[in-house]
Amino acid sequence: MKKHKTGYFLAGRLPVAFIFSIGIFSCSHADAPAKDEPDNVFFTMGVHNDFGCDQENCLPERKAGEPSDPKYPAQWISDWTMFRVTNNYQDNPPPYTNPPSTLDENDYTVSYGTSYYDSTYIPEDGDGKGAMMEHYDGYCLPIFPRENNNYTCSFVSLGNKAYFLTYKDDRPEGMEECCLFSPQNHPPEQDFIKHLPYSDLRSAQLDDSVQAYGIELPSPNGPILFGYAFNRQASPDTHTGKMYRHPQSFYFSGDTTKANAPIVSQNYTNFRAEKPDPKTTWDQVGAMCTKQPLPNCELFDPASEEATLKKEGKEIKNKLHEKRGAGVWSNLTTEKK
Repeated sequence: MKKHKTGYFLAGRLPVAFIFSIGIFSCSHADAPAKDEPDNVFFTMGVHNDFGCDQENCLPERKAGEPSDPKYPAQWISDWTMFRVTNNYQDNPPPYTNPPSTLDENDYTVSYGTSYYDSTYIPEDGDGKGAMMEHYDGYCLPIFPRENNNYTCSFVSLGNKAYFLTYKDDRPEGMEECCLFSPQNHPPEQDFIKHLPYSDLRSAQLDDSVQAYGIELPSPNGPILFGYAFNRQASPDTHTGKMYRHPQSFYFSGDTTKANAPIVSQNYTNFRAEKPDPKTTWDQVGAMCTKQPLPNCELFDPASEEATLKKEGKEIKNKLHEKRGAGVWSNLTTEKK
């Protein structure tokens, strides 16, 4: 099994995988009016902003017999193991166990990180609410078209603004210390899972031990996946003792043009309802994002399919409107026959 070297941690352990693959759902309402948004405002199915959403199209209907929606604790911290799956994912889709029991150890590489979340945080400028930080230790999130992702990075969302951070020990040449990822990309709310359809088939892959959710957006290069799974059974929190259904994994499509990451799964370990320390998380933005004006991130290749799908939410929405109800979703997001 290939393992990426453990990287450098700033002030202990910093970390959101808040870049959700985009999608759209059937509804009887007309599309929301097109908004004149900058290129760095992304359609996120209502999870990180309301761009491209009307009253119902970002809220899939829950069917009779489906389980109730789990929720995040108000504040939490979790380590995770990230599997970059390069082989045999077609016949063995996520969610996965840790390590993936349906894959050979040569089918994936392994790296690590930590996520931090506080739904009560209010940024100093008062723009939005909530904070989330996802720290990738020694291997950055492989959704960007880069062949070499062996560097430490963090995504931080403070209120409505989201930032991308890199560190001097292994920062790629020419990459900014801090850039603005998006001016409208707030952390997921505690009930964010309401924006994703429940999947019987994905849940059954792990013997119904999880509640799996997912959407797949059709594209010329194949479906683009975003999914999330919670444990079906409640268990006590290691920090508070409270019983709830813990997150199990977050799985999604990565970049295939250069990063060779068709499927990525972040499997949570030691998830606990503990308040993050601002000094080692949110305060890093104030310390590192000092350039004025703060540059916008240039992480996606403008010519790539991934960039088009992520940057042109309203165009995708209009295209998919013609296909609603006509097999837009794969059989892994439908009920069992």
